[in-house]
This record gives sequence, structure tokens and C-alpha cells, in this order.
Amino acid sequence: GADLSLGMLYAGKRSRPSVPLLAGDALRLPFADASFDAVTISFALRNVTDADAALRELARVTRPGGRLVVCEFSTPVNPAFRTIYLSYLMRSLPAVARAVSSNPDAYVYLAESIRAWPDQPALAARVGAAGWRKVAWRNLTGGVVALHRAVRE
Repeated sequence: GADLSLGMLYAGKRSRPSVPLLAGDALRLPFADASFDAVTISFALRNVTDADAALRELARVTRPGGRLVVCEFSTPVNPAFRTIYLSYLMRSLPAVARAVSSNPDAYVYLAESIRAWPDQPALAARVGAAGWRKVAWRNLTGGVVALHRAVRE
């Protein structure tokens, strides 16, 4: 496993001491070409400064025929639920965070980054443009989260 955040690495090491972890930037992964049969990124691609470059970098370290899974916030598919969810995300979540969090700006960023993130078909197109094939996704919680999957040629 790799993460840019040392805090996340320490937390990961505490919960899974047998898993090798190292500090690494998703834009310059510290691994050789075609090192892995599978790669995954969960709730982090949205936070990378260049998501398209990160998708290409994940392809670089994945062997041909290897798999990608991206778990990320997405766009609810039901229009009525989407309206309620976006209202909660942009109004209620930041208000609650201001009242109870020691870092409410983090929740404002979370809401804004989710709202600005591409929907499922748009992310699938970006995954394909980064060199992945057989791109598909599965919605979870009505599309609040989506699992995108693909295969490297």
C-alpha cells in the first residue's frame, strides 16, 4: 500500500501490521512498471491534483491484463434523491461540521470536491482515456459511491 499521508500510513500499520506500506505520491508511484496484478484507489482519486495523470500512473505499474478498481464518491442516479443529497452535502454537512468539528473547513472541502467530481459515465471516459479497457462501474447506495473497474491492455 502507498499513501502520501504519513498519518494514514501509521493508522494502516496499526490496523494491518503485516501489510507493507510506504509513502508515495499517486502521480509518481515508487514502483517499477508492470509490478502489480491489481491496483486500487479508494476515496482519494478526487483529492489528487491531476486525477488523469494518477490513472495513467496506476496503469504504468499494472501488468497487462491487470485490474483497476476505483472506489469514489459519485452522482446519485435518482433525480429526487440527488437533489436531497446535494442539498445535504452543500448545506447541512458544512453547518453540522462548523458546530461540532475542530476542522470544519475539511468538510466544506469534502462537499465541494464531491459536487465537482465527474459522474459515473464521465469518470469511466477518463479511465478509458488513461489507457484502461473494459471500463465499467457499479453504483453503491444509489450512486452516492461508485466502484469503477477496468483492465489494462
